[in-house]
Parts: sequence; C-alpha cells; structure tokens
Amino acid sequence: MRSDAMKKGIERAPHRALFKAMGYTDEDIARPIIGIAGSHNEIIPGHIHLDKVVDAVKAGVLAAGGTPIVFSTIGVCDGIAMGHLGMKYSLASREVIADSVEIMAQAHPFDGLVCVPNCDKIIPGMLMALLRLNIPGLVVSGGPMLAGRINDEKCDLITVFEGVGQVMAGKMSEEELVELEDVACPGCGSCAGMFTANSMNCLTEALGLALPGNGTIPAVEAARIRLARQTGAVSVNLVKEGVRPRDIATLDAFKNSIAVDMALGCSTNTVLHVPAIAKDAGAELSLSLFNDISEKTPHLVSLSPGGPNHLEDLHRAGGVQAVMKELAEKGLVNTSVLTCTLKTLGENLGPARVKDRRVIRPLSDPHSLEGGIAILYGSLAPDGAVVKRSAVAKEMLVNEGRARVFDSEDDAAQTIMGRGINPGDIVVIRYEGPKGGPGMREMLSPTSAIAGMGLDKDVALITDGRFSGGTRGAAIGHVSPEAMECGPVALVEEGDTIRIDIPGGRVDLLVPDEELEKRRKAWKKPEPKVKSGYLARYARMVSSGALGAVVE
Repeated sequence: MRSDAMKKGIERAPHRALFKAMGYTDEDIARPIIGIAGSHNEIIPGHIHLDKVVDAVKAGVLAAGGTPIVFSTIGVCDGIAMGHLGMKYSLASREVIADSVEIMAQAHPFDGLVCVPNCDKIIPGMLMALLRLNIPGLVVSGGPMLAGRINDEKCDLITVFEGVGQVMAGKMSEEELVELEDVACPGCGSCAGMFTANSMNCLTEALGLALPGNGTIPAVEAARIRLARQTGAVSVNLVKEGVRPRDIATLDAFKNSIAVDMALGCSTNTVLHVPAIAKDAGAELSLSLFNDISEKTPHLVSLSPGGPNHLEDLHRAGGVQAVMKELAEKGLVNTSVLTCTLKTLGENLGPARVKDRRVIRPLSDPHSLEGGIAILYGSLAPDGAVVKRSAVAKEMLVNEGRARVFDSEDDAAQTIMGRGINPGDIVVIRYEGPKGGPGMREMLSPTSAIAGMGLDKDVALITDGRFSGGTRGAAIGHVSPEAMECGPVALVEEGDTIRIDIPGGRVDLLVPDEELEKRRKAWKKPEPKVKSGYLARYARMVSSGALGAVVE
C-alpha cells in the first residue's frame, strides 16, 4: 500500500508512535488509509454543513475496512466576495486549494482520497489535485440549496442581485428588496441555480469521479448523507482494485462532461475549469473542442438564470444520469467509459429515466439545437471568448452597438448604477483578466444591475474578466488575449462599433487595421493593480483565460 511509506517496518516506529499519540490503534494503522479533504467553514452557505457530510464519508470508509483521516482546505464564497477586492482572490484560490491537497497527500502518503467540496473554485481545485496525485479517489459534494419562494414564485441569490438593479430603476422598493433578501437563500447548499458550483458538481458526476446523484441531490435531504457514506465505502474499493482517477477521467470522459455541460446550459466558468482539470489529468482540451461538441449537442435543460427551474427540479426529473441517458440515445456520450462505481457509464445508466419532460426535454424538442455555451472568435478576441448562449435573449444573439469603455469593474458598476448606460450600448470592462485584475473576478454586480433595470435585451457586456454562473444576458467574458497583454480589447475606444454574432461565433471590433496598429504603438502597459502578496505572484505566473488561467 502507498501508506506503507509512513507506517511499515522497524524504521517507521517513530511514525507509528505519532499515529498512536492521536489515538489510532495498530489495527487502524494497518488498514488502507483514506485521506478526506474537507472544506467545511462558516463563511460559505454551501460549506456550512460539510462537517456532517465528512462524518458520513468517515462512516463509509470505516464500514468498508479503511481508516479515515480528515484534513481541511480553504474556501472563498463568491457571493460574499463579489463586488470588492475579495473577488480578485476567488479564481486565484483554486490553485492554493489544489496545491494544499497535493501537499497533504504527498507529505502523508494516503492510500486513497475523498474530496468534499461544494462551491465554485473549491470543486475544480480539488479535482485538479485528485488528478495530479492520481491516487485512488473520488468526490462527493454537499449538494445544492433549495430555491426560495416569494409571492408564490421561486427565487434565488441571483433574484436578489437583480433586485438591486430593480431598486435603482424604481421598479422595486427597498422594503421589498429586504423581504426578498430574507427568503431567497433558505438554507445550506450551493446556490440553487445552474451557477458555477452546481455546474461543476454535475460535471464531476458526468466525468465519472462522483457517484450518480452527486450533482443534484439537495443538501438538506438524507439521501445526500447516504451518498457520502457510499462514497466513503467506494473509496476503499477503488484502493483495493487499484483504480486511479486517470483511469476514469480519460479524454472520452472529458468529452462526455462537455456534452453534459452543453445539454445543461452550465456556467461559462466551466470553460476555465474543465481545461485546467484536464491539464492535470494529462489531457489537452482546446476551446474549439467546446464549440465542436456544442454544435452537435442540444440544450435540453434550462435552469436559473436562463430558465424557471432549479437544481431540485432537475433532481426530481431524473438528474444528471437521466440527461446522459437521453444523450446516449444518439451517441452523444461514450457509454463504454469506466466510472468510480467500477462499472461503465452504460451500466450506470441502466436504471436512469426522465421523470419530467418539462424539465429535461427530449432530443426531438430541445430548447435549442446547439449547446448552452458558445466560444466566440474575431478581431476583438483572436484567442477566444465565451458566452452562456442559453441565457441570452433572442434579440441580442446578433447585435451591433457603441462601445462604452471602462478600465475596471468598479468604474463600470458606478456608471451602470447611476443609470449612465443606454439601450444599444456595449459595455467593455477591461484590465480584469487573470493578469490585469489580477484574478479575473466575476462581474455579477454589473450584469445583475443591467438585468434588474430591464436592459438585458438592449445592452451587451464584454470583458477580459469573467461572469458569474448566475449571469444572464449578452455577457461575453474571458476575452483573450487580455488587455494587460495588449490584446485588442485594450485598444477599444469610447464610441467604437462592436459587432456580436453569437450564432456565427464572432465578436469583432469594427475599426480599420491601420487605426488599431496606431493605437497599439501608443499603448503603454499599466502599472499592476496589486504589487505585493499572493495576487502579485499569481499575476506573474498565471496563463491566459483561453488556457484555463492555470499557474505555470
């Protein structure tokens, strides 16, 4: 066993003594040792209950004949970090999480590993570590939050963000906003829509590194605890069978996860995270692969922010497994791939079925023939940009407008909140990329304000930063190369014409080449916004958003 390096032989007597100092018996030490990377904390609603999930994983490990050992990682709540300096640290925290799990599992050579995340950067960070380490293991999340209810209608965190814009536009009173704030997030779990956290939890299941149900079982259901117990037991089985994460997360499995991404209309942030995870698995995923799969994968499920349903509805309708079974009917997923159940995907899909066609549409009647995410190229984004096509109003799929240029999210938000943006404007927010931000912070506050003011069918937003999974409207992010690298987005001037053609996969700056060259020669690289500490180091080492914003 891998753990023999720290426990077997006469020369490891001191090591065993240290285990015994913590109460472990000789029998405990002799068993397969399963590390449990928990991320419970008291600042993320999706993580507030993870101590209970970890306890269930421990029980499953013990029942299967293993010895569980728990350690912790950090976690940032994107919602609470939104709109201030804290959001610069969100994406950057992914690398710290991955590195911390790697450090713990290498310093203490566990035989297996169970990762227990639930929210945005914590899930991909742990997956990166799991695949980097390539020791037997899998993931179980804490599950999604239930939707809130107000005036007999469902609501969620994004409803509150958009409520701020409604108050600014005089469409909602401050008293009504307080009432909404009190009910929108009714309890623990990852925020209720198909935002980044739930997107990644669903894709982890599709990838085969989490048990069926991981993406959709609500946080408050006992089934989530049962799933955690089963996960603990499976981790021991994976060790005994010698099945490793890279045996499961093959290129075909990643393609399956992208197909599910398109069918579910997941967050645009998956285009950052999935390639980063694949890199640690030894697979290379280009942005063009997302478009190739999107072109042949219909959008079957429309959840908030693009539609009226939430994760609890998808779970009731059959969950990720039912969606994959639907896709399998037309060969849109590879059913021969191995999963963490030690069965093939096809075997797992045997009992799956769609229970509500209002939530999971058939292939013959999709929301759209193409997937929920589109990659755009063009003179404004030579290396690519990403948009959640499923959350864009039909009126905005093809659009030409006047650029309103801002060199930070804060400047843009101030103008938007001051009602200084008009129909037909295209808001360009730059120097918010991986290097320029630094940290590529999400732009949920400006996009929600635009939507709340009722301008999401009239105003587009473009940034070298990124948008929340809860964003709706013509919000195009990850524009690459970023402004800090003198990408074309750095050369846009107030009043320039920009053309967006989402069906055609284009975003173009309609300025003559000779004028752009003149601007390029006059461009001067700005001073870094952060000059010390972790973010300064991150900015020096991080790659382009087109490559997953990984630290080289």
